[in-house]
Amino acid sequence: MSLHENAVLVLKEYEDQPELRGLYLDHLAAHPDGMWKPCEAGHVTASALVIDPAQGRVLLTLHRKLRMWLQMGGHCEPGDTTLEAAALREATEESGIAGLTLLPAGPVRLDRHPIPAPCNWHLDVQYAALVPDGAVEAISDESLDLRWFPYAEVADVADESVARLVQRTLARL
Repeated sequence: MSLHENAVLVLKEYEDQPELRGLYLDHLAAHPDGMWKPCEAGHVTASALVIDPAQGRVLLTLHRKLRMWLQMGGHCEPGDTTLEAAALREATEESGIAGLTLLPAGPVRLDRHPIPAPCNWHLDVQYAALVPDGAVEAISDESLDLRWFPYAEVADVADESVARLVQRTLARL
């Protein structure tokens, strides 16, 4: 199964956000290259909120280019076999934490946001990743900083989409 086929399957099984889910499915039906960064109509991305429920906190990255506190995530790569694998790879690379595990039951939410041309849109499929005991983060080249934030502080430092991702993740726990 291709990554494109996996994305369609994941989105068909995702039961929330029906209007946005339909937009993602329409995009993939119209764009065989809709999983990849060169697709100028936009492309699917995968991300994961790194969460430590035992400590009541999430790990956010200060994105180097955007200069915003965000969850870990980014573009799908040719080696990614599933959206889950892409989200887990991105979370591991950007957090430096080995042994992350995704919450079961698929994506936590979807978030479509504009990006500069020529690509125009990110169609982000968002997961949540649990940290193993004793996890220690390590900053990557894509970040200016990594920082743990208590759940209640996320809305003060990050945009509304990250705050909604935290709320949806907490509801899943």
